[in-house]
Amino acid sequence: MKKFGLIGYPLTHSFSKKYFTEKFQKEGFEDHEYEAFPLPNLNEFPEILKANPDLCGLNVTVPHKIGIMYYMDKIDPAAKEIDAVNCIKIINHHPVEDFFSGELSSLKLRLEGHNTDAYGFEMSLKPLLQKYHTKALILGNGGAARAVSYVLNKLDINFKIVSRRAIRKELNYTQLNNDILKERLLIINTTPVGTFPNLEACPDIPYEFLTSKHLLYDLVYNPEETEFLRRGREKGAITKNGLQMLHLQAERSWEIWNS
Repeated sequence: MKKFGLIGYPLTHSFSKKYFTEKFQKEGFEDHEYEAFPLPNLNEFPEILKANPDLCGLNVTVPHKIGIMYYMDKIDPAAKEIDAVNCIKIINHHPVEDFFSGELSSLKLRLEGHNTDAYGFEMSLKPLLQKYHTKALILGNGGAARAVSYVLNKLDINFKIVSRRAIRKELNYTQLNNDILKERLLIINTTPVGTFPNLEACPDIPYEFLTSKHLLYDLVYNPEETEFLRRGREKGAITKNGLQMLHLQAERSWEIWNS
């Protein structure tokens, strides 16, 4: 049996468990299973590994994407730059096999950390970009904003971070005006504001200044159209939710686990 799973807390609704369970059934992987492991305290992580020797890979969600890096034996360069891991490849060492292959190691388990959020975001964003999307606003400065910042830097898109408690070069929501929105035509919401069941909530930006040249991307995928995206659509803006990003990062995790 090959087991995969998700760690985080709370795990009230797991996209990953549903996605991979359906994938295994559809593709005929009868000896594969995916399990959610609610983990309120990261100190309990070694116990999960010990209790599940068949684990081959894990996804990591909030609040452990940063803390989990402490347990990694190797971290992918992109994940290191983002400073967050959301995918773990678990390699089991078999001492006898290692002896004959010449790969002597005292480790029975090797954990490799990766970040697939950046891949999912980049691949879902790029087809929507126009030549005038050269400057952006990132709403929120939490863990999700790190992967978004990494991608925008990679695409050479200048960005400003907007938060309620602006520090250093960040902007406060109260500072947003027509001049800023006229210049920064890509707006990405990395906060959970507007997630079900808080359907009427939305980031506090001046929506009246949005135009048809704006591109609004919301990492939230439930509901399908958040209030943030609805208000953008009504102004003629291009809108995108985070569902495709989730699908892409899940498939990238699958590639990493099987490489």
